[in-house]
Amino acid sequence: MKKFGWGVVTGVAATAVAAAASLFTFHKVVVEPDEKLEAKFDETDIKSARKAGSSHTPRF
Repeated sequence: MKKFGWGVVTGVAATAVAAAASLFTFHKVVVEPDEKLEAKFDETDIKSARKAGSSHTPRF
């Protein structure tokens, strides 16, 4: 019975580690590139708004 208990504990621990590793990998592969792309679009939007504001002002 003692070996069964250690087997259950080991299995639960291995499952928890595998789940954490898969979540970490998902975040690195899917979430971070989307965040970087969104930040790039925001930066481009700010730059274009700045240029549009300065190019359409009256000169006199």
